[in-house]
Amino acid sequence: MMKIYRYNELGRANHGWLDARHHFSFASYHNPERMRFGALRVINDDIIQAGTGFDTHPHQNMEIITYVRQGAITHRDSNGNTGRTTAGDVQVMSAGTGVQHSEFNLEDEDTNIFQIWIEPNRLDVKPTWDSYSFPKNPAEDRLDLLVSGDGSAPLSIYQDAFIYGGNLNAGTQLAQPIKSQAYVLVSDGEVKIDGVALRKGDGAEITDASSVEFEAISDAKVLVLDVPKTAVTLS
Repeated sequence: MMKIYRYNELGRANHGWLDARHHFSFASYHNPERMRFGALRVINDDIIQAGTGFDTHPHQNMEIITYVRQGAITHRDSNGNTGRTTAGDVQVMSAGTGVQHSEFNLEDEDTNIFQIWIEPNRLDVKPTWDSYSFPKNPAEDRLDLLVSGDGSAPLSIYQDAFIYGGNLNAGTQLAQPIKSQAYVLVSDGEVKIDGVALRKGDGAEITDASSVEFEAISDAKVLVLDVPKTAVTLS
């Protein structure tokens, strides 16, 4: 089963320096029908103006994944971690017992990110932060595994989830296996899923399926968030 969520129908908050689209209820955007998708709690499609960003603020017991689509984001946190993550790359932060951090666009162009929050399966862990530069070669038969909870990916989180991503050349067809249920994000271009066209910024929930079937109509970039159906946390 598939449900499509079009970019122009998402929740929106335009703060001037930040133009945010919300796939789920977040901050001032509240939609009782869009509270979560299993363990997946937040997907924000953020455009951050050059020279601006999120001032230091706290997080606790949340797995926060940032996929940079354009530009770059610079991270600093209360544990001394700093890093600049550029377009096509990913950073993860396990907030655990609590962390203060800031995220700034220090570039001379707008930065566009997907920020993803997944509820953890372990509470009050020691906070961590990491980033990784992924291959940019086009995917052929599978998307790259970017993040996982079982140690099989370069980046790790505290949840039985798997985040895949990749570039698809126009005409590419592939089947991406999923373990539980998946939320698909089109970062750029146009693809078909089960014959339905999705374009840049669109999302789709995939349930009761063992794979997601892609056909790239144009050169495209996609993410697949394979998340548990329920958010079970262990203290």
